[in-house]
Amino acid sequence: MPTPRRTTNARKPAARKPAARKPAARKPTARKAPVVPHLTVAERRAKGKAARAEVPRGGHGEWTAPGDRTDPIALLEQQAATRVPELVPLRYGRMLASPFTFYRGAAYLMAADLARTPTTALHTQLCGDAHLSNFGVYAAPDRQLVFDLNDFDETLPGPFEWDVKRLVTSFEVAARDRGFGPGERKRITQATARSYREAIREFSTMDTLDLWYLRISTQDILERVGPLATDAELKRAEKNLAKARAKTNLRALDKLTERVDGELRIRHDPPKIVPLRELAPAGATAEQISERLHEIVRSYRVTLNDDRRQLLERFRLVDAGRKVVGVGSVGTRAWIALLLGRDDRDPLFLQIKEAEASVLEPFVKKSRFAQHGQRVVEGQRLMQAASDIMLGWLKTTDPEGIPRHYYVRQLWDQKGSALVEVMEPNAMAAYGNLCGWTLARAHARAGDAVAIASYLGGGDTFEKALAKFAAAYADQNERDYAALKDAVDTGRVKAEFETEA
Repeated sequence: MPTPRRTTNARKPAARKPAARKPAARKPTARKAPVVPHLTVAERRAKGKAARAEVPRGGHGEWTAPGDRTDPIALLEQQAATRVPELVPLRYGRMLASPFTFYRGAAYLMAADLARTPTTALHTQLCGDAHLSNFGVYAAPDRQLVFDLNDFDETLPGPFEWDVKRLVTSFEVAARDRGFGPGERKRITQATARSYREAIREFSTMDTLDLWYLRISTQDILERVGPLATDAELKRAEKNLAKARAKTNLRALDKLTERVDGELRIRHDPPKIVPLRELAPAGATAEQISERLHEIVRSYRVTLNDDRRQLLERFRLVDAGRKVVGVGSVGTRAWIALLLGRDDRDPLFLQIKEAEASVLEPFVKKSRFAQHGQRVVEGQRLMQAASDIMLGWLKTTDPEGIPRHYYVRQLWDQKGSALVEVMEPNAMAAYGNLCGWTLARAHARAGDAVAIASYLGGGDTFEKALAKFAAAYADQNERDYAALKDAVDTGRVKAEFETEA
């Protein structure tokens, strides 16, 4: 018989669950650097020539306001919505001084119009507001005076011709302001556009590093302007350069400060200059104001290179105030900060200027920088041959809790600008030549000079078209100027006019 099986009451051991695996640690994935295309010179030339088929050069001469053109006053009011309310009337007052000052403040209007014109795909870093008064001299880090673009609030990549049209038209408007006839104006605007075209062709043949280091000195300025200027104009230019050299931090100390209880403080000169102590929220103590200022400077300090950060740390923050600047910028928040080094005669003045979205942004690709102060600084470094060593940026929040973006630079560093209001036709043509060359060099640093030069070619089609555009758009500028005057007269907007002291 079969052997009986043994039984037990003991339970069988439960089946073991396999141990849960720990998730493998993720290796940090390195962000892939963008692939940078390196076209041959022949391919770049072909790209420029192909652009002619898409946008003929002669087509740049056309301007007729479209029927659905946005009301220019509505655009100005749109800008005003984010500005200091009590300063907006001052902006309108400055714009109404003349059609030329209106043009200086109307970059947003022109950007909206340029977006409706024939537009190439030949992009570079744009100044965004390349009118003739946004060029000038300043001290390079080696303390030599150089001539360059000096305003980058609107900088953004875009079609190269937008900057050139803004520049050439500014000469048409300024020449009308000086009372020059149609023939003289045409000669000036064509000379400006020709200078750009010939310069970009020259730069397209240069070695890359030679182009990068290229800049215009004061001696170069006098050599370029000299053959066309009168003796009186040359003397005036030399005197203006000497005035720029004297525009130092010590000069700013004498002009912008006063003694308050024995201490140096920002001068009270409203509405142009208002000390921070007069703008602080009610109930804020001097200690709270000081600590807030130091927080802002510390935020800016981290954007500087280490050597410049150490330089900044040799200065102590003393005071700050709001300072109204320019025409188009009026109403944006612009501050000055006084710092002192070894003693009361060792000052550093910093300008802390609000940076909003570029006026170009609604019409081109959005900035790759989320911080608009950084957008301005990076654009300036790219386009200028030599930049202020104290350039930096910061982000802060105002008393209402609204985030604000700023960029920072030295306030007075031997800065000077041309005396356009006294120029005769030959001198203005020479100045147009200088600005055209400088803009071309900035575009060549930031973009493809070979493709742009190939597009423009060796003939005069482009400069003739731009002179035609400038005349037509100057008419548009005068109509928009008249519209602002009418808006003030009818009470739609308020203007505040300054009187000379």
